[in-house]
Amino acid sequence: MLIPNSEGILKQLNIPVALIYFGAFAVLVLVASSLFLSAEFFTTKVDQAELEQLRAENQRLQEKYEQLRWNLVEVNDRYTELVQKEIKIRTIFDLPEINEEERMLGIGGPSAQDLGDISQFERDAVATEVEVDRILRLSRFELEKYAEIETSLLKVKDRLSHTPSIWPTRGWVSRGFGMKYDPFTGYKQMHRGIDIANRTGTPIIATADGKVVQVRNDSMMGKYLVIDHGYGFRTRYGHLSQFKVKVGQKVKRGDVIALMGSTGYSTGPHLHYEVIRNGKFLSPSKYLLNDKKS
Repeated sequence: MLIPNSEGILKQLNIPVALIYFGAFAVLVLVASSLFLSAEFFTTKVDQAELEQLRAENQRLQEKYEQLRWNLVEVNDRYTELVQKEIKIRTIFDLPEINEEERMLGIGGPSAQDLGDISQFERDAVATEVEVDRILRLSRFELEKYAEIETSLLKVKDRLSHTPSIWPTRGWVSRGFGMKYDPFTGYKQMHRGIDIANRTGTPIIATADGKVVQVRNDSMMGKYLVIDHGYGFRTRYGHLSQFKVKVGQKVKRGDVIALMGSTGYSTGPHLHYEVIRNGKFLSPSKYLLNDKKS
């Protein structure tokens, strides 16, 4: 029933109950559809934003992996240089070479089947991981080999420290090694060392690390001493005026061991210096590596 104002005509309408229910149902459907579509719209917007964020993160990760791969190339180049230096050190000091197969350690990576069902990004990640693992293994191996070299060089250093290599005193060479004229007889005979002349009392020094094994006096060499350096080397110092060491004393290269004199079979103050290895007399000139000092 429609009731207008005072001037209108009263009207009456009949609405079926089914139509009312249908209208209510239609309104509910419309509201539900609006809510669903709104939710779907916002969900799509959120998913799109997340997707864009994931794409951006993926791009950043790819860039980082690419940079990491370039860094690995540089690391690999540096490792190669390190290996070349190691090979050179082994060559210089006559150390055993490393077999190439032993150096590579049988390092491998994933097979083709392992990489068949993954994306390109995942392939790059796996390849980078394999390369990192390879370089780490090679680096550990190389560190072990450098430790071996260090041990070997320490042995070489010890041998060099015990090898005669410097002038035993100041002065000038008055007679060399080999067949020389004897100043007393005028005949040639084997001179088993070199004579270095200077004033009486000039300091005599050890030419390498070692231990004094003889301190003696005889008619030919006068006062003389012998140092055993190890590795088959011995040095003898003759015509001394005074000893500064005693038998059994350890000496270092450069230590003062005696003073120059003219004792024994001598025509004037000088040092008779001999280098002996495994019982054989060698030319001391081959073992005088520093500059001569007068």
